[in-house]
Amino acid sequence: MQRIRYSRYLKSIIILLDLMVIASIFILFFISRNEDLKYHKETWYQNAFSLVLIFLFWVLLSGRTKIYNIPRNLTYTLFLERLLIHFISFILGVLLIGKVSKNVFFNSDIYWLSFYLFAFIFSAKSLIYFAIKYFRSLGVNYRNVMFLGNNDSTDILKNIFKDRKDYGYKIFEYKNLDIHTEELVDFWKSNGIHTLFLSTENSYSEDVESKIFKLAEDNKVHISLIPSITQSDFFLYDLGYIQTQPVLNQARYPLDYYSNFLMKRTFDIVFSILVLVFICSWVFPMIAILIKTTSKGPVFFLQKRYGFHEEVFDCLKFRTMVVNDESTTKTTEENDSRITKIGKFLRKTSLDELPQFMNVLKGEMSVVGPRPHMLAVDNYYKPKIGRYSLRSMVNPGITGLAQVNGLRGDSGDVEVEMKKRVLADAFYVRNWSFVLDLVIILKTILLVIGGDKNAK
Repeated sequence: MQRIRYSRYLKSIIILLDLMVIASIFILFFISRNEDLKYHKETWYQNAFSLVLIFLFWVLLSGRTKIYNIPRNLTYTLFLERLLIHFISFILGVLLIGKVSKNVFFNSDIYWLSFYLFAFIFSAKSLIYFAIKYFRSLGVNYRNVMFLGNNDSTDILKNIFKDRKDYGYKIFEYKNLDIHTEELVDFWKSNGIHTLFLSTENSYSEDVESKIFKLAEDNKVHISLIPSITQSDFFLYDLGYIQTQPVLNQARYPLDYYSNFLMKRTFDIVFSILVLVFICSWVFPMIAILIKTTSKGPVFFLQKRYGFHEEVFDCLKFRTMVVNDESTTKTTEENDSRITKIGKFLRKTSLDELPQFMNVLKGEMSVVGPRPHMLAVDNYYKPKIGRYSLRSMVNPGITGLAQVNGLRGDSGDVEVEMKKRVLADAFYVRNWSFVLDLVIILKTILLVIGGDKNAK
């Protein structure tokens, strides 16, 4: 039985509620600032047009900022970034309308109104965001999906859907390996399948694949292609059009744009100086004394790592192990005997990474980015994982998206965990934003204070 799609109605209701909130706040604010005009009908008629303009501008702007186009896997960070960009653009537009119309509806108190409007909408939308996530985790507003073709990427995606109930995906297993037209269509209809995830590496012939696409189109089933983790081509190009002809263009990432790079580099320098002056100036001597008094060897540890565009640099850390010949070739293991007592504490709190702010000032690293690996690790995994090279498209970071999400790549099934880590790094490179960096830094601070349970 085909399920009713509630998402389209939910979106319309949210838009209507937003417009009602905007109208209420503007009208109440207008009344409070214009007591003598409260009962003048002509004034209200004159300002009705201004309010309609505001509504129209809000809806048109939402098409660009996509605040109502919320994918199920959209992170709260990206959600807030869209909302902030939309709100700033909206307020600038309202100010412009006020200047052009010279209407008392848009007086100098618009700045206070902007604050109230943002506070209310920010709170309301955050509440709605988490409410939807919560209800989806309970099985409400879920989306029925199925998979055809299996590889490492499909297994990872299935595990993500199973772990993240708040995404609202319910997986239906299609047991028959052979594709029979009527049987497949009956399966879609009886289970209300919305999306078919099809692996690009599968055992189906071109004719069978074409039949699947045609059946999906006829039965209004969405198809999402899942490339193999070893197929890097899918992540190096973006689809564009020249008139009606599709063209694959080499992808440009956010930090390829100089304005974004300059913003990130400026923040790196300012933030690093503040940390070195106000934190490292008194923490460094304390850690140095503890290292020297508990084990033999130098305070600092230098290790060759790959940086931007795979240029080799010396990554600086506090020494957390006894001096050994395997430090550049052997990765850390659970309860590694080489780690000193003070080293275990430094690793758990990530304080061993503090000297890397010197690398940031030199331009070899960034505060946030994919964590640099040992050369031996990079050389081992690069041929195995296609999108691995994306990590070198930006400067490596002291902290990163993978780390704050517990993806260190060195626990459990190491091969699978490393693939998850590379996926997180690839996501960061392709979706970088200043807000995302700030959120990662905040999460890192919380991990430093509380201790990272995944640290070794």
